[in-house]
Amino acid sequence: MKIYTRTGDKGKTALFTGTRVPKHHSRIESYGTLDELNAYLGLIRDQAIAEVHKQNLIKIQHLLFTVGAILATEPKKDAKLKIPRISLEEITFLEKEMDRLNAELPEMTHFILPGGHTTVSYCHIARTVCRRAERQISYLHQTEPVADTVLAYVNRLSDYLFVLARKLSSELQAQEVKWIPEKLD
Repeated sequence: MKIYTRTGDKGKTALFTGTRVPKHHSRIESYGTLDELNAYLGLIRDQAIAEVHKQNLIKIQHLLFTVGAILATEPKKDAKLKIPRISLEEITFLEKEMDRLNAELPEMTHFILPGGHTTVSYCHIARTVCRRAERQISYLHQTEPVADTVLAYVNRLSDYLFVLARKLSSELQAQEVKWIPEKLD
């Protein structure tokens, strides 16, 4: 398989269906941002973290490729995409993992500043990239429908990454710095 095709040299790329669109199309921005998120998840997975987190991240990375494929396919040609879709089970998995991790953490009483450890910071970067992907998918959804489960999954994933960052802070014994704004007189 050749990596370069020269077909994108004039600022256009092909969706899975073969339709050519500008590289700045909201559909391309959406799945391109998921690709960026996936790279950050790989970076987190490469850190010295618990095996359970690594396995969960691998599962999520696979699902992000699924979401990317869905986004790379025009809704009217969706039947041509021969892969499973995002189901409520995947969303529930993230919710159960958040509940499990949260049960092991101290109650959160303030906003928390990102940081404290490089691994935790990577997780916060992934969370913010996930939020950007969510905004871009929402924008795409205004003009071309996106499955509700896709929108919900990406939304829940950013929440999961926040809870994972907190759990990693705990496991790595990094200090969580609370955001406490100065009070004005």
